[in-house]
This record gives sequence, structure tokens and C-alpha cells, in this order.
Amino acid sequence: MSDLKPNYIYKLVSYKTPPPSTVASELPEALPISEIDKSSGFVHLSTARQVPNTLKFFFGGDPLVYILRIKYDDVEKDIKWEDPKAEVCGPRGGEGMFPHLYNGFKLGKDEVDDILVVERGDGEWEAAIQEVQGWMIY
Repeated sequence: MSDLKPNYIYKLVSYKTPPPSTVASELPEALPISEIDKSSGFVHLSTARQVPNTLKFFFGGDPLVYILRIKYDDVEKDIKWEDPKAEVCGPRGGEGMFPHLYNGFKLGKDEVDDILVVERGDGEWEAAIQEVQGWMIY
């Protein structure tokens, strides 16, 4: 990632804990908190460039994943760019830094711009990601 701020960041949600709707405007004010987010104390997010590896490393066994697209400007004040160990690096991180949302776990209809259901299919996540490249905005 460059020093430019992203237009969007993304929350990946397992098929085991699907959002109550795939229409962003029909989401509740706050979605249920995942176990990893709860134990970390923040909402784990990814940039568009980070989504493929996040899928591979954290959702390898999932047949499908929900990708929630979030306008960066809407949550920027609550984002900390941190390395995977949650060590803060500054206003925007480099390639290995992830956007983490610190806003009391509020991620719902006011933050989510759009939702995409991505199916892994027979192969790995690469094929699925190729299909959604136009939807994922950097």
C-alpha cells in the first residue's frame, strides 16, 4: 500500500456467522462481534490489496465469505494502522500494516457501503478474487 489513503477498506465475515442481510442498508446498527475481534479489542479490516491473503490465511476452509465494503473516510477517525501484532505505526501504514477499527465495535448499516458474497468454488480463493476485482475499490 502506498502512503495514499484508501477509498475503501474491507471486513471479511465467515459463512459461519453471516450478516443478517446482504443489503447494506438493511443491516442493524451494529453487527455481531467475531471472536477474534472481541479478543483483540478492535475490528480487524483489510485493504483491497490485503483481501486475497486474508482470505487464504484466515478463511482457507470456508466455502464462502461475506466481504463488507466500508468507505474509509466514514471511519478514518477510528482507524489505527497496525502490524499484525497490533503495534501502531502511524496515520497510514505500509504494505504489512492493517486498518483496525477502534469505535466500540460499531460496524453496521452506517459504516457498510456494500456487501458481496464470494464463493471459493473448487479451487483456491484466487479465482474468486479475480471475479470481484471490479467491485473491490482501492
